[in-house]
Amino acid sequence: MKQTLIVVLSMMLISFGARNSFAQSESLFNGKDLTGWHSDVPDHDHNPNIAPSFIVRNGLLVSMGNPGGHLITDAIYQNYRIELLYRFSSKPGNCGVLVHASTPRALYGMFPKSIEVQMQNKNAGDFWCIEEDITVPDMEARRGLKEKWGVNGDKLRRIKRKVDGVENPVGEWNKMIVECLDNKVKVWVNDQFVNYGYDCTAKSGKIAIQAEGSEVEFRKVWIKPIKKLSKD
Repeated sequence: MKQTLIVVLSMMLISFGARNSFAQSESLFNGKDLTGWHSDVPDHDHNPNIAPSFIVRNGLLVSMGNPGGHLITDAIYQNYRIELLYRFSSKPGNCGVLVHASTPRALYGMFPKSIEVQMQNKNAGDFWCIEEDITVPDMEARRGLKEKWGVNGDKLRRIKRKVDGVENPVGEWNKMIVECLDNKVKVWVNDQFVNYGYDCTAKSGKIAIQAEGSEVEFRKVWIKPIKKLSKD
């Protein structure tokens, strides 16, 4: 019994350490390779020789869009600010950054359990609930009828951003900032405050970038620990 308790406590300490292992600002992308990340691409299970969904090209991290999947940090993070510089290099499309990611392929055999912060053109900053949930102040206005809310299947999982028209033209760089503190998440796109949620059902997890049909380049993926949320 004592040995079992010691093992459990040790695992808890390891988990706690992993969630709080970074003490200062750091780049999650070194500009050379995908060290610190791993990919989860379901199509790779059946064909290990398919082209990679995530590559490094000319010093940029590139989501090729297809085959669909996710690039996921090896580490778990809690209470942080992440800043990304990204652009759709040739045509508008879809992508997203997922926070508090945990169980892989939890939705549709593809998406990890998480809260997605949308990067889709003209919708950057929307929340999508993926087997996790979050609340916003004007929930019904931005999510739809309450009886249809949910975190999977055909439930209303999208929570629209507060402000439209914040993205730059295709080919230009966009800046997205996401702050996660305890059960709260705030989002800015090109320095405009676009979303805020609270009572999130997760407080920590891995960070993931999507491959979802469109080629997207990332010039910066930077993270730092925080103790309070920035002002709007």
